[in-house]
Amino acid sequence: MKILFLSDNFPPEVNAPATRTMEHCKEWVKAGHEVTVVTCHPNYPIGKVYDGYKNSWKTKEVIDGITVIRVWTYITSNKGFAKRILDYISFSITSFFASLFIKCDVIVATSPQFFTALSGRTLHFFKRKPWIMEVRDLWPDSIKSVGAMKDGWVIRYFSKEEMWCYRSAKNIVVVTDTFKRVISGRGIPEEKIHVIKNGSDVSLFYPREKSPELVKKYGLEGKRVLGYVGTIGMAHKIDFLIDCVKDLPDYKLMILGEGAEKEHMQQKVKEEGIENVFFVNSVPKEQVGDYIALQDVALVNLRRDPLFKTVLPSKIFETAAMHIPILLGVDGEARELVEHYNAGLFYEPEDKKDFLEKLNILFGDTAIYEACKKGCDRLAKDFDRKKLAMSMLKVIENTVNKEKK
Repeated sequence: MKILFLSDNFPPEVNAPATRTMEHCKEWVKAGHEVTVVTCHPNYPIGKVYDGYKNSWKTKEVIDGITVIRVWTYITSNKGFAKRILDYISFSITSFFASLFIKCDVIVATSPQFFTALSGRTLHFFKRKPWIMEVRDLWPDSIKSVGAMKDGWVIRYFSKEEMWCYRSAKNIVVVTDTFKRVISGRGIPEEKIHVIKNGSDVSLFYPREKSPELVKKYGLEGKRVLGYVGTIGMAHKIDFLIDCVKDLPDYKLMILGEGAEKEHMQQKVKEEGIENVFFVNSVPKEQVGDYIALQDVALVNLRRDPLFKTVLPSKIFETAAMHIPILLGVDGEARELVEHYNAGLFYEPEDKKDFLEKLNILFGDTAIYEACKKGCDRLAKDFDRKKLAMSMLKVIENTVNKEKK
């Protein structure tokens, strides 16, 4: 089977969509399928093409058996909504033309960003091949929730396009049960919506000792280390985490990643003279585990908004695979998952008092802390990325087989 996969992000980028796409496609190749990924030249999140790459019209490489076609896009940093939309639209256009003459049996397009789905839908029309829409975020709802855009004709237009994509896709893959309920509640048949949640590559993320070199480098000797690893954006309320930790001298907060709010957060730490918070620039995927291992407790945090009750941050799974107890500031489905496995404790989003109370419980009760580590192990085993990749492959195979009948 020939699978054509459209994704705006792909390794060496290290964000959640890049990782999910790469790990799934690797397993499909191992299963004997021919996989082509059309993506952009790596630049996320700093908006600068990575060393060794050039933003040319079209290049081709092979990574772990996956044929990777990289196309030109308008590249901008993750700042300014209008520029980012231009970035997204440019990929939609160039990915369409690059994919038009690629032979395939099925098209998969992952959203967000939403315009990738539009490219997949248009390719379906011209190539007369079935397409599957992977939904990793409810867009455009998510851009409203962070205040990037207000209700208006543009949002209404995007919402209509969203529904058109749902209707035209042969199947829809979502990453949470809540997404399925929301989309089916809009009139999309439940039988075409399949839940394939995020997970972790347990061959890459596994329990290990703290690196003595990194402990020394960041002055972590004798400190309780809290960590946030991921995108530093408008939705993540990193300023809340900084405010919670800044008056706790026995703790150090590590913030690893990039994003639109990183400079603001660095400026906040500098202006307020906060000494127990430090930033680490993004590192290659194969090194991330060494930094996760520095944490005594992992922080998973989002701003208080009803929309975020529908999400399952991918960092939950990678952290759990390394047996690091989770302090979770995300209500809804994420809370249900973490509490079901007893992999950590929940605090009310943006509630400093509750955050500190739960932090004290984790560090003050050894039995609870050790129980959370065991819960992380159970969670990671149930959400092994290889198993999830095979579940999604079944959806793809069924889509193609039904089309042939």
